[in-house]
Amino acid sequence: MRVVVVAVGRLKQGPERELAGRYRERFEEIGRKLGFRGFEIHEIPESRARNAATRIAEETAAISAKIPEKSLLSVLDERGDSIDSAAFAGHLARWRDQGVENTIFAIGGADGLSPDLRGKAVLRLAFGAATWPHQIVRVMLLEQIYRAGTILAGHPYHRA
Repeated sequence: MRVVVVAVGRLKQGPERELAGRYRERFEEIGRKLGFRGFEIHEIPESRARNAATRIAEETAAISAKIPEKSLLSVLDERGDSIDSAAFAGHLARWRDQGVENTIFAIGGADGLSPDLRGKAVLRLAFGAATWPHQIVRVMLLEQIYRAGTILAGHPYHRA
């Protein structure tokens, strides 16, 4: 199974980008041993439209264009479920074991994701009730994907 993160916005040079890169590399290394075929990140330009509805529509269309057929979609959504790391790892393991070709994690822009895209998701994930900058959400997601890999591998990184 390939793991793909599709995110609106670009991580500029700096600590967030470095940390994101570190978690990505760590997961790629451990993920191969666990049967994950790849890990990709696609950055979608932020819409410059004047109104929120148009920005959401344009960003959703760009995200949707990056979702191959036979993919399972998860979205980061402030209205989503807060789950613990072990449950998150369980989702990844189950999808891998079911033969899902691609697991897509979508992170929308500042205005969020369209209701249609959220409705297609099998998992709507929230990192608590707080509002987080999209750059931090991406780093948090990448860390959780890496942590899921360590949980599945029995690695001591996750101590719960």
